[in-house]
Amino acid sequence: MNLPASLSPANIALENRIVRSHFSTQAEVQQLPLLAWRDRVGHVIDVVLPPLSELGKPFQASIDRYQVGAVMFTDCRSDMLVLERTMARISRDKLRDFSFLVFLEGNVENVSVRVSGRGGAPSLGSILAIDMSQPIRMKRNACRVINFFVPGELVQEVFPDPGAIHGRTIHGTTPLTRLIIQHVATLAQSIGCMSADEADGAIRAAAQLLVAAFGKQARLSGNARSAARAAMFGQVRRYIQSNLYEADLSPERVLDALQLPRRTLYRLFEHEGGLGSYIRHLRLRRAADDLACNPNMTVTNIAYGLGFKSASDFTRAFRRAYEMAPQDFRALVGTVA
Repeated sequence: MNLPASLSPANIALENRIVRSHFSTQAEVQQLPLLAWRDRVGHVIDVVLPPLSELGKPFQASIDRYQVGAVMFTDCRSDMLVLERTMARISRDKLRDFSFLVFLEGNVENVSVRVSGRGGAPSLGSILAIDMSQPIRMKRNACRVINFFVPGELVQEVFPDPGAIHGRTIHGTTPLTRLIIQHVATLAQSIGCMSADEADGAIRAAAQLLVAAFGKQARLSGNARSAARAAMFGQVRRYIQSNLYEADLSPERVLDALQLPRRTLYRLFEHEGGLGSYIRHLRLRRAADDLACNPNMTVTNIAYGLGFKSASDFTRAFRRAYEMAPQDFRALVGTVA
């Protein structure tokens, strides 16, 4: 969102084409600080506003954004915030990268990805992974957080289904995660003195370390057994996506079709809430896409086409996932398109 010229953050071209932009609510004079912050970060994520009676309370935040070619990260300090990306929001923007939030100070809690029901309360120094194409809601306490935006191709090198990383957290208690936090803190402190090549290499190294850490957590990288798990995950994912519109698609059908060990398969999808939840999650995401992109398709046709037994079953599942009925979602997307 564009700001008035008098309020635009200063864009400073650092040496060797490192571009930095800075914004602080302390410089805000024409808007309430929280509203100004919402406008500043609103192109990425929505700030959930408090009741009107609390809107005028003091709020401090600042953000430095560094762009080096195609790679980018931000260094943000802020008071407590509630943030979310809804499916309605996702349907109307083009952000499809992955976001890795490294908390140098403070923490995040009440992370909810809604569709799969996953959530958690990461502790100080945690790292959170977000697939920007999926909904999420979180309470971010007063913190300093470094945010890396990573292309899906890099995540896919470790995760056969990159979306499976969404909502995962790791803590700063292992040698690898401590190394990541130290590397990120050093990068944030010294990037202003780096050349473009040095900054590009440091940002990419951080991104690779982050993906590797989540891959290690999910046991999807590192040895032959992990490679076999990754191959199995990819096989199942492809089968489900190819048969998503089949009414009888179920965990039992996947097991029968692929002849995979039941225990291993269910363990592989444990973080998704189980294989059945994973199938339902993909169907609801596809339904949201159909509602947004195919205005002439009826809700009933979408429901039956994606294997739901009735339009009412579909409506209940969609409402649980996205906190609104399919018709309301379609109307909202149509309003803001």
